[in-house]
Amino acid sequence: MSSNDAERRLVSGMRPTGRLHIGHYHGALKNWVKLQHEFQCWFFVADLHALTTHYDDSADIEQHTFDTVVDWLAAGLSPSAATIFVQSKVPEHCELHLILSMVTPLGWLERVPSYKDQQTRLKNRDLSTYGFLGYPLLQAADILMYRGGNVPVGEDQVAHVELTREIARRFNHIYGREPQFEELAERAIDKMGKKAARLYRTARKEYLEQGDMDSLERAKALLGEQQNLSIGDRERLFGYLEGGGRIILPEAKALLTETSKVPGLDGEKMSKSYGNAIGMREEPSVVEKKIKTMMTDPARVRRNDPGDPDKCPVFALHQVYSDEETKTWAANGCRTAGIGCIDCKGPVIDAVCAEQATFIDRAKQFEENPDLVRSILIEGSEAARDEAKLTLDDVKAAVGISYR
Repeated sequence: MSSNDAERRLVSGMRPTGRLHIGHYHGALKNWVKLQHEFQCWFFVADLHALTTHYDDSADIEQHTFDTVVDWLAAGLSPSAATIFVQSKVPEHCELHLILSMVTPLGWLERVPSYKDQQTRLKNRDLSTYGFLGYPLLQAADILMYRGGNVPVGEDQVAHVELTREIARRFNHIYGREPQFEELAERAIDKMGKKAARLYRTARKEYLEQGDMDSLERAKALLGEQQNLSIGDRERLFGYLEGGGRIILPEAKALLTETSKVPGLDGEKMSKSYGNAIGMREEPSVVEKKIKTMMTDPARVRRNDPGDPDKCPVFALHQVYSDEETKTWAANGCRTAGIGCIDCKGPVIDAVCAEQATFIDRAKQFEENPDLVRSILIEGSEAARDEAKLTLDDVKAAVGISYR
């Protein structure tokens, strides 16, 4: 697969934690719904990843998977626009993970920032397992399996995508240098036709000798236009272009997107484990009760005390849910004590309930007929497995264990 093809693909997953909250929606799902119409998307429930920290508490993973997918569908993900599947239903993930583990230096895994960070935060769990140390490698296998060029992540996950790039680069370096690679690449150039071959060679020379990035992009575009090259020849020429070998696993890049920061009811990060979350499909009475008891600026002890909206978690929700006029009203009212905290919370309650009404309505058919969800996951997992087999066939052939 060429890097141009990879650019059109996007891969992302989410651990099954049960029903999701509005932080999940505004932090990731809302973006997924948009991206499914811009890329060829592969979205998966990362149930194997759930075992890396909860291997001794796995009884609810299947139910959590179902609940997670219902929330995805309620948010607007569509099986007609994206492939939605379960990680463990595609065993090729495990096989690619194993093969990649043979070439990945141990130090690369130990230096991942989240490795020591999670060990510190999750002291009550035994994380001294290979599964936990190797979960970034499984994550790399998840991404590389679908040869996607884009991975939507927040800043805290960029290091994982960079590790994936390094692993792909190392794999391609070790296994992409097939016998007589340069001779095969030169033959492939001749198949492009005289004019295209001349333009390719010129652009390649300018890039390799002068580091001219424009020449690199021109050559890539030229390869993307070629109709008479086999997939193998195209892969060789993309690798030859940059002075390397055949590209077997394209390097993905982090697709940093704006994510809304949704605070929990106590002002901390919203999390079910903290007991401070608002679910995506709460009853209006529950939403109202939760937000009415939500903490505000501690300086506003009495109704006529002025406050600072920048220190108020409720105003952070206004930033997510309210229009400019309402945000201005809330900010001014807080600073001048012109409105009380209950007054300030009213528009947020209305906006959250209105958003959730859509989620509840969409989810109804899936809750009433669970087989619809199972059918989506079966079909999506089959499609994902078909794609995964193609990648794994190429990987095995490159390693030398295809036994064809």
